[in-house]
Amino acid sequence: MAKQHYKITKLELLRRIVFITIGAALVSVALEIFLVPNNIIDGGIVGISIILAHVTNIPLGLFLFLLNVPFLIIGYKQIGKTFALSTLYGVTVMSIGTTLLHPVNALTYSQFLAPVIGGVILGIGVGLVIRFGGSLDGTEIIAILITKKSPFSVGEIVMFFNLFILGSAGFVFSWDSAMYSLIAYYIAFKMIDITLEGFDQSKSVWIISDEAKEIGDAIMSRLGRGVTYLQGEGAFSGGVKRVIFCVITRLEEAKMKSIVQELDPTAFLAVGNIHDVKGGRFKKRDIH
Repeated sequence: MAKQHYKITKLELLRRIVFITIGAALVSVALEIFLVPNNIIDGGIVGISIILAHVTNIPLGLFLFLLNVPFLIIGYKQIGKTFALSTLYGVTVMSIGTTLLHPVNALTYSQFLAPVIGGVILGIGVGLVIRFGGSLDGTEIIAILITKKSPFSVGEIVMFFNLFILGSAGFVFSWDSAMYSLIAYYIAFKMIDITLEGFDQSKSVWIISDEAKEIGDAIMSRLGRGVTYLQGEGAFSGGVKRVIFCVITRLEEAKMKSIVQELDPTAFLAVGNIHDVKGGRFKKRDIH
């Protein structure tokens, strides 16, 4: 029996529409109020659109829409209906937003502030759209299609495209513009990560200790976090070990380490970053 396709609720759909709209609107602001007036471009289809708009004097919004839509159609089967429609909506909002904001004067012509503030706003906007199931650039779709017939990964292909496009700014505008574009692109890239992960980044914790029960009880009572006990076996000693697994926020990491240090200074402790946590009992309980 075929598995029924999951359908999002009306509330989830509304939430997705609202945040994709906000994200695409922020990208429009970043482009038309900060980056484009200062001859600073972004990577991907957006960067190509900025260059073409500058050369032809045709509105940027038209290129943003016309260049993205064909790749959505071509890659429809690769990315799925929901993602394709979310991306189409985001691209449409971005295109309309840049068209409406085009007559507005830039807030700054500072070669320091424009790439920094523009990059921050751009990264937050793109991050919101990605976080809620869409995209604003067809470059990744191209990369997905190319990677099926080449030895390169999606990330490598996107990086090649972007380096070529950002480098083109040196010939179209100036080499100063190309370097400022790299700064804006790097800042936007980092802001996308922050937007996707959130400022309250979660961390996974693995603890191997002979005092696992005491440490687990302390984590539950003093941090208010649930723990899971796993059975492990030492490859060298062959002894059975109890492994503690739990998820905490980065603000709780120092407290976690002090608990382990206090109860078993010889315990093995590994902490890693987690981009997203759903389900289970991750929500923090009150500490008594």
